[in-house]
Amino acid sequence: MKPTRIFLVGFMCSGKSTVGKLLADKLGYTFWDIDQVIEEREGKSIEEIFKDEGEEYFRSLERNVLEEFLEKERVVVSTGGGLGANPTAMEKMRSAGLVVWLDLDFETFLQRCAHQEGRPLLKRGLDYLKALMEERKKVYRLAHIRLKADKPPDALVEELLSQL
Repeated sequence: MKPTRIFLVGFMCSGKSTVGKLLADKLGYTFWDIDQVIEEREGKSIEEIFKDEGEEYFRSLERNVLEEFLEKERVVVSTGGGLGANPTAMEKMRSAGLVVWLDLDFETFLQRCAHQEGRPLLKRGLDYLKALMEERKKVYRLAHIRLKADKPPDALVEELLSQL
């Protein structure tokens, strides 16, 4: 039986939003991107929220929005990289549905993300990012399914569907 809630976790630029949209289409589910929901509700970009309100304020918004999706049916939810690395959030997602980790190696992350604007954590330098990725993997590993995210998005969706 297919899970009624699928949560995608992983580091920045791992493909959560792209894979999530494709997966939701294939399953006939609704796709939600938590970052996008926050930006729409706040009327600001994530970068502006970080700058104006701080990271902790943003993290609290993420946790609040996640709570709304723990009860919804037939949804694919893309989480921000930090939310999926929050142990409490991970436990809630694991209890409410299927958690899928899109595991990205650091070199592929750099290729995909190096020139993207609007990602506040990218401004902190490579050593910080590498350490952050390793730290977050400790929680990402708790996901039900791990997919190596170095494939095209449609291949990842097919791989996941074959495991459901």
